Amino acid sequence: MNYKENYNRWLTEKSVSQELKDELIAISNCEDEIKYRFSSYLSFGTAGLRGKMLAGTNAMNVHTVAHASQGFANLINREGTEAAKRGVVIAYDSRNNSVLFSRVAAEVFAANGIKTYFFESLRPTPVLSFAIRHLGCIGGVNVTASHNPKEYNGYKAYWEDGAQLPPEHAKVVSESISETDIFNGVKRIDFDKAVESGLIEIVGTVIDDEYIKNVTAQAVDKNAVRAVADDLRVVYTPLHGAGYRLVPEVLRLCGLKHLYTVYEQMVLDGNFPSVISPNPEHPAALELGTALAKKVDSDLVIGTDPDADRAGVMVRRRDGSFVPMTGNQIGALLLEYIITAYKNTNTMPSEPYAVKTIVTSEICTKICESSNVQLFNVLTGFKFIGEVIKNHDDIGNGHYLFGFEESYGYLKGTYARDKDSVVAVMLIVEMAAYYKAKGMSLYDALIAMYEKYGYYNEKTVNLVFDGFDAAERMSGFMKNIRSNIPAEIGGKKVLAVRDYLAETVTEIATGKVTGTGLPASDVVYFELEDNNVVVVRPSGTEPKVKLYFLLNGNSAKECEELMLACAEAIKLWK
Repeated sequence: MNYKENYNRWLTEKSVSQELKDELIAISNCEDEIKYRFSSYLSFGTAGLRGKMLAGTNAMNVHTVAHASQGFANLINREGTEAAKRGVVIAYDSRNNSVLFSRVAAEVFAANGIKTYFFESLRPTPVLSFAIRHLGCIGGVNVTASHNPKEYNGYKAYWEDGAQLPPEHAKVVSESISETDIFNGVKRIDFDKAVESGLIEIVGTVIDDEYIKNVTAQAVDKNAVRAVADDLRVVYTPLHGAGYRLVPEVLRLCGLKHLYTVYEQMVLDGNFPSVISPNPEHPAALELGTALAKKVDSDLVIGTDPDADRAGVMVRRRDGSFVPMTGNQIGALLLEYIITAYKNTNTMPSEPYAVKTIVTSEICTKICESSNVQLFNVLTGFKFIGEVIKNHDDIGNGHYLFGFEESYGYLKGTYARDKDSVVAVMLIVEMAAYYKAKGMSLYDALIAMYEKYGYYNEKTVNLVFDGFDAAERMSGFMKNIRSNIPAEIGGKKVLAVRDYLAETVTEIATGKVTGTGLPASDVVYFELEDNNVVVVRPSGTEPKVKLYFLLNGNSAKECEELMLACAEAIKLWK
């Protein structure tokens, strides 16, 4: 069936609402728009689904959500009746249609004979990850598009370990979706009837209580915040999202007395009216928080995204101004603090290890080497950090200290297997208290870390590919990179190339080829002189190719000059 036939089918299909049909009628003269919406289906990968909320197969709506849920249900039922009895747990965030989409998913799972636990109100993504493990479920779903703009929604799928689906399971779901008719092949049962029959069970605060116990148990120095509680001031914003309740509760349990929340952004609203984009890594999203921080003389500003799995920070400098910290800076500071706090309290566990992704700052290597902590590098995606934790748990050795990725995702503890802004915020505040007791701000601590280990500068550049053929052009871009390996980037020679898709590492000078030791993934990794790194990979959730620059030098100025040179070099790549 071609895209035009698909379009016409939706216009005549009885199960498609009149609202969606009216939306489709409105684009009847827009051939490119019809082609964009119906020439393909939203890609289901290890991160699930993500797209704009529109009518069509290549968008988020009740039919594509039901379709994906049927594919996931097929995977679970393939595992046997015991898997279906263990069931799934479903959560959602504050986005428009998140409640509707999550109910549709629950209806599909229940209709397929799968026990379904359903949160009575919105929850952070890490609570969903925890709940899967706590309830002993085979999997779970959180309906969210994380930090994307208001037009988007998504569908994060999880497996029994609490991490997002591994590639082999995502492939099975994707294949099942492609083999299933989006209308006639999907089973559904009325939500309320499923609740009455016990197929759907509503869950809530009991799980929250257990989750909070696990989060607060991750504090390394439980006296750090209380020691400076009279003076430490923190501003927090959930950016209209799911962190609005649990983050403040955890901070108060840790002894924080002066917590100021951004009133306008404590309101749950999927339109995110106070920001252009609810992304805490952007200083613009934290402007209201920064204004409040100046008013109340706060030490820092912390924001979490709508599903509360990522956290961004603004820190005060000695002149009173606030500056943003990158995900790499926050994570590296947390890693060093956690190691230091364990040493100071004589509680460092045996065989400690940490985990980061291959696109995350290399300063972590020096931090771990200096303290005899083993560091693992994994592919991009928190599921791979969770996989390292699982492997160590399975063989019964090693103690997980901390894991993070440059995109503002952090996790301490093994109660969940996805990034958790709730525990991250708690540790950031604990760390701020530790340094405040020493007369230092987090900005001072950052500079001290660079002076100790060397200066590091990281930046991500996004190359956006618009249009219905975006995936094809992105693929062509990656093929071109592989076919035209540069001799240097920004004046630094390319010493080796890691092609994670081919699973090879090629030394440029000798031509020697070895294995990457990691699963296949569409990533090209350039090893440059002086331990500098450039990584190229297509996004798994958006039509863009990401370029990561992981650079270092003897000074901040040297790092910045190298970054500018690299930025000039990549202008010719697209």
